[in-house]
Amino acid sequence: MITTAGELLENDLGWAADDKGAREALANWLQKPFMPQIRNIVNPGLVMFGSSPRFNMYGNEFGLGKAVAVLSGHDNKFDGMGTLYPGHQGGGSIDVDLCLNPHSMRALETDEEFLEVLNFVN
Repeated sequence: MITTAGELLENDLGWAADDKGAREALANWLQKPFMPQIRNIVNPGLVMFGSSPRFNMYGNEFGLGKAVAVLSGHDNKFDGMGTLYPGHQGGGSIDVDLCLNPHSMRALETDEEFLEVLNFVN
């Protein structure tokens, strides 16, 4: 269906889509189950960042002491994927979890302009 934003706003949710596509996708999945991974469907040159400021990553205490770092784990990691978190130090700081292949990391480590930008912190 091709439509306009105005038509979407004028009609209810069922006007633009129904459950047919979801039911077909479920039936196909039941025949051949799989777990999609972002790394298998993204453009190799893509740089993507994600995060959620709604969850206080450092504010939780599970009896092990305050967290000193936040890492997002293995899922959905691919070259160029980054996750940003409000920084451990507070005061507007940002913690970055960045996944790069070795070639991309070496390129950043030898990029003088990039390194100058990072050196604003003492």
